[in-house]
Amino acid sequence: METSVTPTHCPYCALQCGMNLTPAAGGGVTVSERVDFPVNRGALCGKGRTAPALLSPALRLTEPLVRRDGVLVPASWEEALDRVAEGLTRTRTEHGPDACGVFGGGGLTNEKAYALGKFARVVLGTSQIDYNGRFCMSSAAAAGNKAFGLDRGLPFPMEDIPKTGCVILVGSNLVETMPPALRYFTELKENGGTLIVIDPRRTRTAEQADLHLAPRPGTDLALALGLLHLVVSQGRTDEAYIEERTSGWEETRAAAMAHWPEYVERITGVPVPQLREAVRMFCEPSDAMVLTARGPEQQSKGTDTVSAWINLCLATGRAGRPNSGYGCLTGQGNGQGGREHGQKADQLPGYRKLTDPEARRHVAGVWGVDPDSLPGPGLSAYELLDALGSDIRSLLLMGSNPVVSAPRAAHIQQRLESLDFLAVADVVLSETAALADVVLPVTQWAEETGTTTNLEGRVLLRRQAVTPPDGVRSDLYVLHQLAARAGVEKGFPVDPEEVFEELRRASAGGIADYSGITYRRLAEENGVFWPCPAQEHDDQSQGAVHPGSPRLFLDRFATEDGRARFAPVTYRPIAEEPDAEYPVLLTTGRVVAQYQSGAQTRRVDELNAAAPGPFVELHPRLAARLGAGEGDAIAVVSRRGRAVAPARITTSIRPDTVFMPFHWPGEGRANTLTNPALDPTSRMPEFKACAVRLEVAVRE
Repeated sequence: METSVTPTHCPYCALQCGMNLTPAAGGGVTVSERVDFPVNRGALCGKGRTAPALLSPALRLTEPLVRRDGVLVPASWEEALDRVAEGLTRTRTEHGPDACGVFGGGGLTNEKAYALGKFARVVLGTSQIDYNGRFCMSSAAAAGNKAFGLDRGLPFPMEDIPKTGCVILVGSNLVETMPPALRYFTELKENGGTLIVIDPRRTRTAEQADLHLAPRPGTDLALALGLLHLVVSQGRTDEAYIEERTSGWEETRAAAMAHWPEYVERITGVPVPQLREAVRMFCEPSDAMVLTARGPEQQSKGTDTVSAWINLCLATGRAGRPNSGYGCLTGQGNGQGGREHGQKADQLPGYRKLTDPEARRHVAGVWGVDPDSLPGPGLSAYELLDALGSDIRSLLLMGSNPVVSAPRAAHIQQRLESLDFLAVADVVLSETAALADVVLPVTQWAEETGTTTNLEGRVLLRRQAVTPPDGVRSDLYVLHQLAARAGVEKGFPVDPEEVFEELRRASAGGIADYSGITYRRLAEENGVFWPCPAQEHDDQSQGAVHPGSPRLFLDRFATEDGRARFAPVTYRPIAEEPDAEYPVLLTTGRVVAQYQSGAQTRRVDELNAAAPGPFVELHPRLAARLGAGEGDAIAVVSRRGRAVAPARITTSIRPDTVFMPFHWPGEGRANTLTNPALDPTSRMPEFKACAVRLEVAVRE
């Protein structure tokens, strides 16, 4: 008897590693290598290998829950959906459409993200929709749009990384956040290229570097400006490229020249000789790349910081050329696609602007509604969560856990608790779902078919491999049923391929054009890079299809004049500098065995054994001043709250900085401490730097 094998993709990070799933004899599925998928070539991290564990009914939701007498109890789907519909309708009737909020997630498939945005704007008529991807790469997106006229995480495939001469990796610990990606940097070095890692901690990634720069958290902008100053002063700019392919250089050069090396050393703590060495390593080869991640992006000046790194690429002619360029290492599984098709506060499908009359006309035409009926832009993610219980009275939340993941998390938990009505659709009973009035158990990666878009802009097909438990339904089913209860009988199909076909039409002509992509192509070609417009068939094309766009900007940038735009930026400090009361800087991040808020990975025994709980990483000198030893309970206190976790003493971190991973709830919740100060452009909160004080905790 032949055993069926389903080729699909990992449910976790934006690599979207390929894997094969095979039914196991005792039930469930087993994971095996899928060497034909070019991104990971069979390699998987521990999270990917153990992903099927969460398919067990014992670890996930299998029936709807409704709150009765303050307690969540099982209910039928009919009752649960009726309650959600009644809660949202009551809010709209009593307070207006914008009193209904919708919050999505960067792990939702493109089909779900598209349908959720459409549901918010067509069924609820609300402007108040955003998603947790705002907390991921929104600063890089804003800077990329400014510079290039288009935001795609990487404008080239991962396979180009080993072919370049030097990579500056800014604020990424990819050895722990996306381990299969390490091979590209190993191959880079084997090919004679060099790796510069910029991180306040000597992470496992920094240990791979030829040069590690350890700036003070929140000073990446000064560092980039200092490097550009040296590029100019050493005559390393590519003047012909600047003249032919860019605009705005004079103002940008003047801004950079105000950041001389000794000044930058005082701000960042990075010695001038290291700055000079970084410039030499970056400029000597003919090709080079800068890749950023959450370190420089999750700041209240994240957009300017990324712009400064893009300026470095443009000034040296390292963008829009083979094996060179700027790229963002997107974090969440569908963080790229999730922001392209309508669950972001200011966007319509195809990465269209909600304020663009032509964009509104096109999408409204696909949806069969009056363009004037579409609401305008709403609040960004943190601002939306902060408005809960006041301006926003009811919330439908899908695929996110802000009780753990949002900055100033204790405050956001209070806002969620103050709502008139909260409905959560999720795979597990997350800390946020536990606060809900109704919890809807929905399908997950291996139980459904749908598309995601990885960090390269490669649209992929995740295939259903197993049948979900009897009491579980898809998010598309939820939206279909809620729309029907609101009197919208058509336009919200349950079949994901039918949704994708509409998404293709809605995205046609937009920046993120998927109109030439089909499920069949995705299956046959191992994914297709957007933009991929549908091509008109004529006598000459004879039915030819667009091949997709693995490499962008080689001929022109996506701006009106085809030129990349420099951004004249200057350094400014973090929103909350240390002082006498809070003298230490806190930065946050991830560990290899857990993922995001941990709602799923914390349920897997193997992963919990590897990373059982939070910790406070601090330098021995700081520990000595505190009188703390390894494993002692350390209280980290900010202006927003207090978190307690065991000390992990190491010389791999700066003496003025402590680090906490953010995967856990409870007393060790790192995001109790973090600062919601927002970037003025991207509306990204400042997760990566805030002032704290430390105390040796006394446990009762």
